[in-house]
Amino acid sequence: GVETNRSAVSTPTPEVVNTAAIETELLRIENDWPRVIREKDTAAAGRVMADDVVLIYPDGNVGTKETDLKDIGAGAVTAESIEIADLKVHVIDNDAAYVTGRTVLTKAQYKPADGPALNISGHYRFVDTFAKRNGEWKLVAGASVPVRQPPVASPSPTPAASPAASPA
Repeated sequence: GVETNRSAVSTPTPEVVNTAAIETELLRIENDWPRVIREKDTAAAGRVMADDVVLIYPDGNVGTKETDLKDIGAGAVTAESIEIADLKVHVIDNDAAYVTGRTVLTKAQYKPADGPALNISGHYRFVDTFAKRNGEWKLVAGASVPVRQPPVASPSPTPAASPAASPA
């Protein structure tokens, strides 16, 4: 009979995931969004977004690449400042990852093409899902929700009252 290498079949080599490289690239993409919005950089946004991206906005509306690029190009979102905070990259494998974080918009407004400007200042928490397609990371889904009680600077911890000092 023909000898077969059974051990090679039963123990596949696990995929080596370059977590650090993936984190570096996705953090670069996320940290560039304030600039993209400010400079109306539709070319950069278009490179990052997958053609079939699904975007869920804080008001519950659903957007597409086309609608989002139109808003970015028109400068529909303006803000005194856009801060990105608490970024964390969650790597699934070499071709999939998601990023969680917060966006803080100060003196911000959204001016739709067909209506009055809306005040969108505040804190938002988001999740962005990325997939590697043809060697490039693409945003395939994103959702952002308003934070009802924004985090405040933590006060310094107060020592707990000792039980002996408590009234009986």
